[in-house]
Amino acid sequence: MKINKSTIIIVVISVSIGAIVGYFLNSSANQHIDKLAHQEEVHQHSSTSSPEVWTCSMHPSVRQNEPGDCPICGMDLIPLDEADGDDVLSEDAISMSATAMKLAQVSTSKVERKAVEKDIRLTAKIQEDERSNYAQTAHFPGRVEDLRVNYVGEYVQKGQVVAFLYSPELLTAQEELLQAYQDKDNQPQLFAASKEKLKNWKLTDAQIESIIASGKPKEQFELRADYSGYVTEKKVKEGDYVKLGQSLFDVNNLSSVWVLFDVYERDIPFVKLGSEVNFTISSFPNEEFSGKINFIDPTLNPQSRVAKARAEIQNVEGKLKPEMLVKGNIQFKNDSELAVVVPKSAVMWTGKKSVVYVQEDTEKGVSFVMRSVELGLPLNDAFVIEKGLEEGEEIAVQGVFSIDAAAQLSGKTSMMSADKGEGDQIDISDDAKVELNPLYTKYFELKDALTEDDFETAKAKVEDLKAVFGKIDMKAFKDDAHEKWMSYHGKMEKVLEHIHHHDNIEDLRKNFIALSDWMIQVTETFSPISETLYLQHCPMADNDKGADWLSKEEPIVNPYFGESMLRCGEVKKKIN
Repeated sequence: MKINKSTIIIVVISVSIGAIVGYFLNSSANQHIDKLAHQEEVHQHSSTSSPEVWTCSMHPSVRQNEPGDCPICGMDLIPLDEADGDDVLSEDAISMSATAMKLAQVSTSKVERKAVEKDIRLTAKIQEDERSNYAQTAHFPGRVEDLRVNYVGEYVQKGQVVAFLYSPELLTAQEELLQAYQDKDNQPQLFAASKEKLKNWKLTDAQIESIIASGKPKEQFELRADYSGYVTEKKVKEGDYVKLGQSLFDVNNLSSVWVLFDVYERDIPFVKLGSEVNFTISSFPNEEFSGKINFIDPTLNPQSRVAKARAEIQNVEGKLKPEMLVKGNIQFKNDSELAVVVPKSAVMWTGKKSVVYVQEDTEKGVSFVMRSVELGLPLNDAFVIEKGLEEGEEIAVQGVFSIDAAAQLSGKTSMMSADKGEGDQIDISDDAKVELNPLYTKYFELKDALTEDDFETAKAKVEDLKAVFGKIDMKAFKDDAHEKWMSYHGKMEKVLEHIHHHDNIEDLRKNFIALSDWMIQVTETFSPISETLYLQHCPMADNDKGADWLSKEEPIVNPYFGESMLRCGEVKKKIN
């Protein structure tokens, strides 16, 4: 049989194509089997190990199963360390990798014993030296016919005629003198008694001789100044009748003045008798004055919660005038007794407790453990630690809240889970709640203005808040509540002292931190608001130290950053 040549070519081509297709099908099947085997291996591995979790160093509540950006602050997410070595750590220790510490801006420092130092800022007023206050009194009774001192501030020289008085009693005494003079040879004792009576009314020998020489009594008699000085208070006017010894006006020579400094309770331990105080006055911007504290009030003013500390200043040139405002400072330093001192940024508060995070070095790396400490004197940017820390230990001084958040995320002891001091609550009357309610209204209006970056409105709300605070009736707080309110009142006065002077929103926000801390304390102690409030926290505020605020709404609207980071923060707790 004859086979067609074209048929042979077709058969060869078909066989070749079949072989090629078969090869690729077999290869694909093998790859599929290998892939299934790999997936099974991955599945088996995943069943014995946890998937990788990514979190934010500043917002540990964020947890994702893949890398990316934090939905709150936009920072790069980092792997959540599942702490492979937790079995070698103490129960409450939280380990942190070097990367996590760097991203969370955690820094540490060794505890040292050092001299206690504090720069104490004080405000004061100049007052006249009370020891130089003199009253110009009437030497004899009578009616003021001619008053030669006309206004407060007038300078009076000792011996100067300051008034003329008409005195019936003095007229009678002069007549007695003239009669006794005529019969002085027979009754010298009567004449001497008449002269002595006039001298008791501070008439001089020259004045008495003048009366005798004239032979008739004077109807008006001059009153001369007993002291030199400036008239500080005028008490009579022409036509007034004055009694013997009655004050006509007060004088003070102002050769020395008192500078009375307000010393708040927290600063009293640092102000001592003999402390050197330097101060300035706005009237003399390029000049600094100095003196020494020579008296400290033994009691506190119950309204302002301050004690007065006095420095006596010689006022030779008369520059210093009563009622001038003064800004001063005292540099306190105790070299004789060293103490454990740590930065304020290292300390957190949980109700009555104060805690720090102590660094521990293990084979697995760095870890931190929360430790309670007993605080001593508050310094400018530090605290004296009475108990709880030893020299040489290393503690976290920055990024402390981030460490605490990591501890909370790991289910370990943290500030969030510590005792909140709920036993410190004090019941207050309905009247006291009514007094406090307007304060909350203005606080929330101020907070809203800061969230909207509206500086002008915020500044106006500050003025409103100060006005409302000044009208709170302290009598509405009774017993323990009154004592607690008085301590809060002094702190709030300090917070509000300069808050209205800020000329930009960033400085106002810094002061809002202290204002919010105060409002939180009042809220947790008195519970004056019937509606639910939310205690919220931004870990990045105050240069990453973290800051709290109160809100009536649960969603985060950040007053410390406004639009630039409006949703940064978290709810720490709900206050009912």
